[in-house]
Amino acid sequence: MTGRTLLGFDYGRKRIGIAVGQEITSTAKGLATLNTTPEGPDWAAIDKLVKEWQPQLIVVGMPSNMDDRPHKLHDEVKDFGNKLAERYNLPVEWIDEKLSSVEAEQQLSGGPQSKKRKQDKAQIDKLAAQLILQSYLNTNL
Repeated sequence: MTGRTLLGFDYGRKRIGIAVGQEITSTAKGLATLNTTPEGPDWAAIDKLVKEWQPQLIVVGMPSNMDDRPHKLHDEVKDFGNKLAERYNLPVEWIDEKLSSVEAEQQLSGGPQSKKRKQDKAQIDKLAAQLILQSYLNTNL
C-alpha cells in the first residue's frame, strides 16, 4: 500500500470543489470551494492548496449523461484537468462523477434548510469533490 496524498476536483463553470485524500487511510475530506470567473479558475488559490498538501496525484470528476454520452462540460473539464497536469507536473486520473452533486445535495439536505442557496451550492461542490475522491479511493485501492 502506498501513502500518496491526492487532491480531487469537481469542476464547474461557477465553482470548483476541492477535496484532499490519503491512500494510507483511504479517506477523503472536502477542503474548499473556489469561485471561477470568465477568465477561468482561481489558479493562485489552487497553487496554495497544491503547495500546502503536496499531492502525488490529482483526481478530476468527469461528468457524463445518464446514457453515458459525454456531458456538455466534457471538453472544459478535460482542458482543466490537462492544465492541472501541466501546471503541477502531476498525473491526473479521471473518474465518472455522474450524480455526485445530487448525492452531495441529498446528504446536506438532512440539515437545517435555513441557509442561503449560494452557501448551500458552495457546500455541495466541496462535498461533491469529496465524494468523487472517495469513490476513486474506494475503487482503486
